Amino acid sequence: MPQMSPMLWSILFLFFTLLFIFFNILNYFNFIPTYKNTTSEKKLQISQNFLNWKW
Repeated sequence: MPQMSPMLWSILFLFFTLLFIFFNILNYFNFIPTYKNTTSEKKLQISQNFLNWKW
């Protein structure tokens, strides 16, 4: 089996690197965040649970 020249290895590496970057960019800009609608009547309540430790 003939060996690939170093130039072909570089082109192959560059191709897969660009493909990886392109794929990540598409996924990054394709993400649509979902926001919860909060009204004035509904306010977020943070529940705090305090534990009394007996040392």
